[in-house]
Amino acid sequence: MREGRQISEADQARANLDQWAQDAHENVLGIADMLNIPAEQYEQDALILIGPLQDYVSRLPLDEFEQDDWVTLHNDLAAYVADVGIREHGASWKVLDDETSPRGFRYVIEGVVHDDEAKHVDPFDVVMEEFGNLPIEIDRMLAHRSDDRREPPDLRCPKQPRLGASSATGRGPADLAGVA
Repeated sequence: MREGRQISEADQARANLDQWAQDAHENVLGIADMLNIPAEQYEQDALILIGPLQDYVSRLPLDEFEQDDWVTLHNDLAAYVADVGIREHGASWKVLDDETSPRGFRYVIEGVVHDDEAKHVDPFDVVMEEFGNLPIEIDRMLAHRSDDRREPPDLRCPKQPRLGASSATGRGPADLAGVA
């Protein structure tokens, strides 16, 4: 019966994906506002948040964090990673079935890489990997690739032609480029 429940939850997540995407974007706009970046400026250039966000996370007392603090930071940073993939690289939120996930699915962002294949990146995984490599570095997180190479993304989308020349697989916005 667990399998039926997972399918149901994944289908429900797909049905509510537009709201999920809107909520994630509004979360990032709230972060921008907290860091004194006007929404209009952020909408024009999502990367404008890198410096202020880095300053913010650098001052956080991570050694004093409790689980709720880590969950909040994880969600906030994952929303930003995804938003960069969406705004800068033309990615979009998707729900993928995943038997290894407790819910049976994952929220990922999807973009098209140089070989015209869809590429998926789980922004929550990207952030979790960054948590394992403290201190948190926003630019490193956004440029993260599973092979740890820092190369320009190789992603085509309707707004932009080609952004880079790498065929490596990865997991960050630069990797959509991981698609983050």
